[in-house]
Amino acid sequence: MNFFKAWEGYEADKKIEGFSKQTLKAYQLQTNLLARHFGDVEISSVTTEDLKGYLAELSNTLQPSSLAHRIRSMKSLFRWAHEEGHIPKNPAYKIKEPKIGKRIPKFLTEREIELLREACITPMENALFEFMFSTGCRIGEIVSLEKNCINWSNHSAIVRGKGDKEREVYFNTRCDIWLKRYVESRQDKDPAIFVTERFPHKMSIAQMRYVIKRISNRAGINKEIHPHQLRHSYATHMLNNGAPLEVIQSLLGHEKSETTRIYAQLSGRLRKEFYQKYF
Repeated sequence: MNFFKAWEGYEADKKIEGFSKQTLKAYQLQTNLLARHFGDVEISSVTTEDLKGYLAELSNTLQPSSLAHRIRSMKSLFRWAHEEGHIPKNPAYKIKEPKIGKRIPKFLTEREIELLREACITPMENALFEFMFSTGCRIGEIVSLEKNCINWSNHSAIVRGKGDKEREVYFNTRCDIWLKRYVESRQDKDPAIFVTERFPHKMSIAQMRYVIKRISNRAGINKEIHPHQLRHSYATHMLNNGAPLEVIQSLLGHEKSETTRIYAQLSGRLRKEFYQKYF
């Protein structure tokens, strides 16, 4: 079984397991890079030493986080091939990911949030910005959201997150107003909650990123703004206002509490309050 044949079987099984389209797309890219490096050979002919040599070359050009991503996708593919009986031994079994220092997520200040808010000039821009910030959703969750997933009376929406898991998220009154204005201003029949401005159809992730970049350019903020910063800012805002980490974890759709705990490092104001209270 060569790399491309292995990928076909792997992809089919992982779709059944509920892997997201984004994860599979990223893993397919890594498999293509493996096949390009080794040639479309029988995967049973690839040894642990071959894989270590491949990774050693990459370590000179890739950041540890990028290298770790390649190793995860590689280990997942070879583990599947071994478990399915396509190879007698898993050559990636003992390969370890590089140690990565914890990065503190970049977030926006309250002033920057207000500048971005003021820079929105259309109902769509206002609705998209407010929805991103007030729900803390991942951009992929918003892209796939449809109008029938919105519960207007409850100010909530059902989104499909990582692992194809559904969760309920909530939005505030400001978001409710702009979202209704935006939806009511549209003449199209597309079910997506956010559509392109010309020839309306569901926005892609790239198009949604472009809208946020366009808003940030108008706001005159001297740093690069991307949608995930709004998610980080949402979590930080919740934490600063006293929300327990377990609640934030649930709202963000994090499987592991460790993923959410990193936000505690951001909350300088909250730490100072605890210090003043207990010292």
